[in-house]
Amino acid sequence: MTAHQQFPFRCFVFDMDGTLVQTNQLIFDSFNHVANKFTNTTYSNEEIIALFGPPEDHVIRILVGNDNAYAAMEEYLQFYRKEHRFRAKLHDGIHHVLHALKTGGKLVTVFTGKCRATTKITLEECGLQQYFDLIITGDDVQYHKPSSEGLQKIMNYFSLMPQEVLMIGDSPADVHAARSAGVTIAAVLWDSYAKETMLSLHTDFTFHNVHEFQEWLFHYVL
Repeated sequence: MTAHQQFPFRCFVFDMDGTLVQTNQLIFDSFNHVANKFTNTTYSNEEIIALFGPPEDHVIRILVGNDNAYAAMEEYLQFYRKEHRFRAKLHDGIHHVLHALKTGGKLVTVFTGKCRATTKITLEECGLQQYFDLIITGDDVQYHKPSSEGLQKIMNYFSLMPQEVLMIGDSPADVHAARSAGVTIAAVLWDSYAKETMLSLHTDFTFHNVHEFQEWLFHYVL
């Protein structure tokens, strides 16, 4: 590969948690806040990770039961918003990456398993709203990651071919969704909770920090 080789990506699809923003601790703490309040139970990070995939309201039903689900979700959202600035942050360099892609004429999108409400909170708290041409959340699909439904929606919306799309994510579910959709996958490991697994999946690209990803963009994409 040389600096003169250009990749034909028109659309960049970002996962959110662990990719754009460092929110894992906030998520663990938010789930445990409601589990503790409604069932007097505390879960390990690994137990919560095992429930990742569907939006938060689905997970909360598992943690607290149907009877308490609505009240627990309201409590979850209040805690998530209130604690966001203290327990989560944007990864250094992400603003520069998104700005470069937008000014470079690329489509910039999000495909996250988060619900619409928490996605909105994170976008607002981190000042990211202006960058994205389309946002697909866990509330917008019938089948959640590792299904590729969200990627298919993005490709259909913009009339894109798979080879024009790069998925950027930190989890095995992102890899499997990308593979299923036939799009290129970049594994980002700067905040992945499954780093060893990601390294074993033989993704198309692997980036260990945001600066490394940004340098690749400037040399081979923009």
